[in-house]
Parts: sequence; structure tokens; C-alpha cells
Amino acid sequence: MSSAQMTPELHRFTLPNGLRVLLAPDASTPVVAVAVHVDVGFRSEPEGRTGFAHLFEHLMFQGSESLEKLAHFRHVQGSGGVFNGSTHQDYTDYFEVLPSAALERALFLEADRLRAPRLTEENLRNQVDVVKEEIRLNVLSRPYGGFPWILLPPVLYDTFPNAHNGYGDFSELEQATLDDAAAFFDSYYAPGNAVLTVAGDLNVDEATALVEKHFGDIPERPVPARPSFAEPAPTAEKREVVPDAHAPLPALALGYRLPDPATDLDGYLAHTLLGSVLTDGEAARLQQRLVYGEGIVTDVSAGCGLFGTPLDARDPDTFTVTAVHPAGVTADRVIGAVDEELDRLAGEPIAEEELARIAARWSASLHHEQDRVMSRMLAMGARELLYGKAELAAELPTRLAAIGPKQVAEAATRLREQHHAVLVIEPAAQSETGETE
Repeated sequence: MSSAQMTPELHRFTLPNGLRVLLAPDASTPVVAVAVHVDVGFRSEPEGRTGFAHLFEHLMFQGSESLEKLAHFRHVQGSGGVFNGSTHQDYTDYFEVLPSAALERALFLEADRLRAPRLTEENLRNQVDVVKEEIRLNVLSRPYGGFPWILLPPVLYDTFPNAHNGYGDFSELEQATLDDAAAFFDSYYAPGNAVLTVAGDLNVDEATALVEKHFGDIPERPVPARPSFAEPAPTAEKREVVPDAHAPLPALALGYRLPDPATDLDGYLAHTLLGSVLTDGEAARLQQRLVYGEGIVTDVSAGCGLFGTPLDARDPDTFTVTAVHPAGVTADRVIGAVDEELDRLAGEPIAEEELARIAARWSASLHHEQDRVMSRMLAMGARELLYGKAELAAELPTRLAAIGPKQVAEAATRLREQHHAVLVIEPAAQSETGETE
């Protein structure tokens, strides 16, 4: 990968309506990627409307001010492009990648729906059913569905924003109204509450003019005050057992609080490397001990973020350790082994050579991931929205390489000094009729 790809030239400006714009030219590939990151996610949902951010993401694909339903899809795919969207804890993104000649088309499409999505009763009811079916397929009918990202937060956290199921609750989704959708759009989809990122084969002056042409006339609206989601740390271990009718083996997840990356980025990144020391690769500590040594787990992983992606949420964020183990092994035995390995890393800092190998693996992984213009764009847009620093996407390999053994030891100590959350998944026996006993 060229150095320009990992450290792109960035151009920032803000439109009069408040929309923040980030341009990242890169002539190495003849495509452009366009994304709108909106500052609303699971944690911003009003109580009583669990899953509404996810539902509204679906509604944004159902037509817009100038285009009927499915027209957005046809225009992107007819240009040889791809598109999608996703809802996260603290943001929702909409993105597409097309040949560079289709830049204006992409900007028109994203501006058109940010200006006015087509909200109808038919679309609302249809998308409620679509989201419910998605939940059935991805959570209710799948082994370990929602593990750990749906099931662990209510064990570790107490407040509604941090603890509720952001994927969606059937009863609350069914109560959603067009008035709810209109109010949600008015509140959170104001231009000043979003970041537009354009990356790839583009001329900065021409792209700036096109952004102003298509986004500049979207009316300015008040931007919602962003609350803090901070809450006190647990004062004792919290544990919950959840039956799973589809799981073939028991599983567990440990949840810990992470440092705030906005104020202690190096401390956060030390936990990222700690996760790799524990479980990344066959030589990792928990892999060697639990999988190859004692043989008490079949799979183990650890890292930052409920979705397994570091720096994808504001504070509070979660460090997780997950393991799947045979029925004859108790959860406490696995937890005890994790605690012992953390104690060992806290008391005997990792060797410089081992840590350098792990940082190099992280660096190679980041370079590989961000070789794709879409991945670079999404990483820049998310970090710009969450932390005001799109450059983090390119700086991470250097920042990780600068983390030393002492900082990783401090991260291990921090985890051991916390009261963690324990989520236990127990396979539920099923009768011949298929009903859970």
C-alpha cells in the first residue's frame, strides 16, 4: 500500500447549514466513496422505542424527496457501484462506492435523502416487518444470537442508553408511528448533526463545488444536545445466566469498562494490544493455555468494543473476553484462568519482542483493511464524528507501535481491579416437540 493511502491528504470545511465535510483525495484507484455519518445510534434512542435507530436506518432506503422506492438502488447499481448502511452504538452510516465519473450522482443521492426521506405508513409497516425478520434470523433463530453485544450490556450497565437492546424489541417496534419517524428525523438528521466523507479519485475543488451544490440548500435545523452516557462502574461482580435453545455448547462473556479514548487514547490502545496478547493467534496466552494446554475451551477471543472493533463508540466502551467451552467445564474455571493470566501480565510485563510482533500484526491488519477505499472512508468518517479526528484511522499503526510493555501491564492491572460482568450462555434442552424444556 502506498503511504498516501494510509495517510491521505484531508480537506475539511463546514457548510452554512452545519454539515461537516471531509474530502480525502486518492488517485490510486478510479473509484469514489461517499458516506454520511449521522450522530445517532442505539444509545440515543428514546426509552420505549428500542431499536428505533436501526428501524430508521431501514426507512432511509425507502425513497426520498425526488426518488421513488428502489430508485436509489438502481442508480447506484446501474453505475457499477455498491451501497449499504449500518447502525452502531453512537452513529448511523450510509455509504456507497462508485466509479469516479459517478461522483455527482452519489452526492445527489445522499443529499436527496438527507434532505427529505420518503416517510409513509406503508414503508414504515413494511420495514418494521423487515427488521423483525432480521432479528429472527440473526438473533432468535441462531446459536449464540446476540452474543455478546446484545446480552452483555444489561449485565455490565444499568442505564437505558447503555443497557437496552438496540437491535430492536418486537413490541416496541410495532408501536412505532409516522409521527415518531418524523420527529426522529427532525431531531437527529439535521445537517449539523452529520459528517459527509468523500474519498478516492477526486479533484478537491470540483468535489467542493459539487458538495456545495447538492448539500448546501438543505435547511439548517437545531442540532440535538448530545448527552453523556457515563454511569458509575459496578461495585460488585454482576452475573446473569441466559438459556439458548440453539447453542450446542455453553459460553461465557466477561465485560469490563475501558478508559475513555477521548481523554486517554494510549490507555485505550493498551487494552487493544492486551486483547491480542490474550487471544490473537496460536501463540496468544489464553489460546495456549485454554485451547492447546488445558483443553477447556473450544474458542476464545478478547478485545475492545462490543462489535469487536476498537474506537467505534464514545465512552463508556467495553472490553470483552468470550469463550465457548464443553459442558463439563464450569464458567468459574474459565474465569479463574483468565484472572490468572491477567495477574501474570500485570506482574510480569510482556517482553518487548512479543509486543512488537503483536503491534506489527495489528499494523498489517490495519493496512490490509484500509487498502479498500470504502474501509478507509468509513474509518475516517466515524473517527471524525466520534472524536473530531479522522486522522486516527491512519495514525493507529504508529500509535499502537508506541505502546510499551508497562502500559499493557497497567491495562491488565486495571481489568483485575474492576468488578466485571459475567454473562453465561447455557444450552437449553429441547423436547421432541421442539419446545424448550
